[in-house]
Amino acid sequence: MEISEERLAENYRVLAQAAGDEVAVLAVVKADAYGHGAELCAPVLAQAGAPWLGVTDAQEGVTVRGALKLAIPSSQQPKVLVMSGLLADEAGAMSAWDLTPVVWTIEQMEWLRRAVESRGPGERLDVHFEIDTGMTRQGAVPGAELDRVLGWLAAQRTLRLDGVMTHFASAEVAGSHLTLEQQQRFEQAMAQVRARRLRPQWVHAGNSSTIDNSAEDAHADAVNASASSSRLPWLRRIAAEAGARPMVRTGLGLYGYCLPIEQEEDFLGAAAAQVRSRLRPVMTWKTCVIGVREVPAGTRIGYNGTFTAQQPMRLALLPIGYADGLRRELSSTNDRPGGWVIIAGRCASILGRVSMNLTVVDVTEIPEAAVGSEAVVLGEGVTADDHARIAGTIPYEILCGLRAFHALRP
Repeated sequence: MEISEERLAENYRVLAQAAGDEVAVLAVVKADAYGHGAELCAPVLAQAGAPWLGVTDAQEGVTVRGALKLAIPSSQQPKVLVMSGLLADEAGAMSAWDLTPVVWTIEQMEWLRRAVESRGPGERLDVHFEIDTGMTRQGAVPGAELDRVLGWLAAQRTLRLDGVMTHFASAEVAGSHLTLEQQQRFEQAMAQVRARRLRPQWVHAGNSSTIDNSAEDAHADAVNASASSSRLPWLRRIAAEAGARPMVRTGLGLYGYCLPIEQEEDFLGAAAAQVRSRLRPVMTWKTCVIGVREVPAGTRIGYNGTFTAQQPMRLALLPIGYADGLRRELSSTNDRPGGWVIIAGRCASILGRVSMNLTVVDVTEIPEAAVGSEAVVLGEGVTADDHARIAGTIPYEILCGLRAFHALRP
């Protein structure tokens, strides 16, 4: 896998520009940077200007922090947000490695408090508090549950509330009723935060689709007539009321992809993408041909012989398969085409079933194909969107499922 440093940095700049000058953009490098290699991508994104990086857990945070220390002076390193909660045995790493955990229960914060106090008097740790506004995953529910946890946090000094956040379930849907409901619940939660006299530095919500969805501004303005006409007015307003800075979290967009903008059935506005066409895939996944053979008509190919040559064909063998993340759904039959790779600038269709570590492709019309020839599995001419469409999934799953050696190129 070759990771383009130039494209990764440019994608970040495109997203940051679209979010607006006053809105910070957190770069998500969780799940090993969506399969792109967090140790490679984190320093590039930091140098591109990301003030925050988002990781899955403490172990990933330690890995990313270590990569940053090798590439960037300590004073210039971004903060690292651990986005998927924590267990008791991870609390010490949060403090020791300068990681900022996302929390929502007293139990979690008790683990952190004890870990921080064990380091000596006067030690402090910033935390970001998640509100469950409708995802029903992480976060405290607005109302009595939230007030109880905020009361505990306000009464002690070892932990400092640095940020409050939520996550939208339908950011890619123009005019989403669920997004509107989530915004209203988050406003209720922020009122409870202010009532407890807690003063976060950051308020953040949304993902790449939140930036991309051009209908979000019109929707927010319809809800609140006094909202600014600038980008992300609702988020800016909520942050301003808390005396905090707004921030949005971008993941998939950094790596060159964005979900298509959908539309609520009763939405009357115009839905369009702001940045999708300006983002470029960062990864090129390559392998090479390890065998070439010619077969006569009637030859069956692969497990269960699901593809039969209808005429003489020339086949190339590739040393990749579903163990490497090439989805088995990209297999083909005579009645159903599957995926393809690019060899010598032309499409070479997958023939038969993708195996665990081997895949056969058609090079009948590619005379240049030979042992050692390069095959592009993802890159120019074949994208994660293509793989996802054939496999019946989303590009997130395609990218996160890849396993190969990573190399950074300019």
